[in-house]
Amino acid sequence: MAGETPAILMWVFYFFAAIVIWLGIISFRGGLRFAAYVRSQLAQAPADYSPFATVIVPFRGREDGLEKNLAALFEQFYPAYEVLFVTDSETDSALEVIQKVIKTKSSTAAARVLIAGAAVDCGQKVHNLRAAVNHVDARTEVLVFVDSDARPGQNWLRSLVAPLVDHGLGAATGYRWFVPGKGGFASQLRSVWNASIASALGPDRKSNFCWGGSTAIRRETFAQLRVRECWQGSVSDDFTMTRVLGEVKLPIHFVPACLVVSPGDCGLTELLEFSNRQLKITRAYAAHLWRPVLLGSALFCLVFFGGILLVVARALSGLSFAIPLALLVIIFLLGAAKAFVRFRAVTMALPAEHSNWRRDLVAQMLLWPLASLLYLYNALAATFSRQITWRGITYELDSRK
Repeated sequence: MAGETPAILMWVFYFFAAIVIWLGIISFRGGLRFAAYVRSQLAQAPADYSPFATVIVPFRGREDGLEKNLAALFEQFYPAYEVLFVTDSETDSALEVIQKVIKTKSSTAAARVLIAGAAVDCGQKVHNLRAAVNHVDARTEVLVFVDSDARPGQNWLRSLVAPLVDHGLGAATGYRWFVPGKGGFASQLRSVWNASIASALGPDRKSNFCWGGSTAIRRETFAQLRVRECWQGSVSDDFTMTRVLGEVKLPIHFVPACLVVSPGDCGLTELLEFSNRQLKITRAYAAHLWRPVLLGSALFCLVFFGGILLVVARALSGLSFAIPLALLVIIFLLGAAKAFVRFRAVTMALPAEHSNWRRDLVAQMLLWPLASLLYLYNALAATFSRQITWRGITYELDSRK
């Protein structure tokens, strides 16, 4: 019986490797659909719908490239809009930068700064948004939400608002794409980790989600669905809005032209804090999404990294390892191929000013297994803790809110 154990182990590995390969093929086909959707959407001119809009920018503290990020909001090809900045404190370190940008760009669009005060019963960002929506211009027909670490292109606002010409649409959304500056390991891994979420968006409006850093919704829809009231007690603005729209079966349209660059670098500590926060929020507000991440990443890591150990062990023992090695190569190439297809599609929608796309493509194709390992760590962290830290503030998540 002892001699049968290695054979049994190999067949167990082959079985689960086959499942991972099958899932990899499905994932790659999803990447092809994502790329086709991006190309088709970018080839279409936006609808002729550009009512007065209020762009709401919650912020707290400075970040890499803040001045350029904010300046981009005033360089939109859009007929008439206002920009409303909102924070919790008059001593916020970013206020100096914001005032400078407003002074320089005030001829382009009206801009105001709102001090919302400290949050009491919800996340600070959500509190800021709840305060801001009560101070928008009377002419406003569309509310647009954007994060201060995003740097949108000049057609961003027009492209994001245009789909709302359809009254049957709940919201329009874009998503972020992290662009490392110096290209360090942690920064590249953050970009790779985030990329898989971007390609989860696509033509299926029923399964799309709002990303709070680039979302537009009709003011009328926002009021009728009582989104502001639903935000009370919540830490997640986008998951809450997605849930509210889903409850009334209003679809969410993903706009590839509204993928926005989020430039900057991070260290390993910041990467872990960011990625853990995302999965903890996901578990609290959308557990149906967190479970597949936990199970899928666990299966992949068991097969891929366990398979590497298996190959090494068999090689050191003088046993044949050609078949398990071939399976691992197939798994890796499927993931690398999806990363390549996704990256090529996304770069069509992003500004061409970045000079290190080739460097970033290499990282996307090589680091994706480590991103899966990071997802497993994040999902496990979310299993045992619901405490997150955002911009220096610590919260204990409550899924009931």
